[in-house]
Amino acid sequence: MEKRRLGRTGHESSLAILGGAAFAACSTSEAESAFYGALEMGVNHLDIAPRYGDAEETVGRYIPSVRKNLFVGCKTAELTADAVRADLERSLTRLGCDYLNLYQAHGVTDLKDLDNRADALETIMKIKEEGITHYAGITGHDIGAPKAHLEALKRYDLDTVMFPIYPRLWSDQEYREDAEKLLSYCEKNDVGVQIIKSIAREPWGENISSHRCWYKPETEESLIERGVRFALSTPGVAAIASVGDLMLLPAVLKAAENFSPMNESERRKAIEESADNQIIFPISEHFRRD
Repeated sequence: MEKRRLGRTGHESSLAILGGAAFAACSTSEAESAFYGALEMGVNHLDIAPRYGDAEETVGRYIPSVRKNLFVGCKTAELTADAVRADLERSLTRLGCDYLNLYQAHGVTDLKDLDNRADALETIMKIKEEGITHYAGITGHDIGAPKAHLEALKRYDLDTVMFPIYPRLWSDQEYREDAEKLLSYCEKNDVGVQIIKSIAREPWGENISSHRCWYKPETEESLIERGVRFALSTPGVAAIASVGDLMLLPAVLKAAENFSPMNESERRKAIEESADNQIIFPISEHFRRD
């Protein structure tokens, strides 16, 4: 699998980051097969968080044996210094790590949320100074994430961002403008860019959830490939986090393994073909975990 430099971290990250949310509720055999299968395909970067159900404990048993070859990114959604420190210690224990490669403020979705996370972000920066994490970052869903992340980069010396890009969302003019401003800043300041929700389709609505995603994902192989290619062809993007569903993980990894850049004509076509889909945000209206 192709690798790209993750900004100033210097890490040559696989195009697909193994998304820990997929391990929130699965058997040991399923987890072992998926984890080592991803590594065999060239994945060298894990994104995980304590809010992903049992994922840290499930995946943690496999990390020590491959630690030297695995970039481990973790997150905290806590607000206060003490709570962030407690979250960090639990994650380190569960993951079998004595340090993290990347520690991120999890789910910062708008400017108000960013203000509320001041104590947490300052604590993350101190944790970086202490060497418990090598790098610091910020993640977030929702329409306001790019604007909040850009402001966060101006307030804190963060090394990475993680936010959504998928064809239908990219056609939203305000979102795209905010995202392009963020991407431009990241390029100028060597900030690593990670993308989530690349194969999102639309909200579940009244439909019964058939996959372990709070949104309805693309399930056809060609459309999964389209989403992965679209996100990875966006200028400035280093890598995408894989989907939070083990059933769809192989198709996402295959798409990343076979990645070829989209040209502008292909990108316009992807946007046009998804024009009738409803955007999955705001989370407050569309979140589903059945």
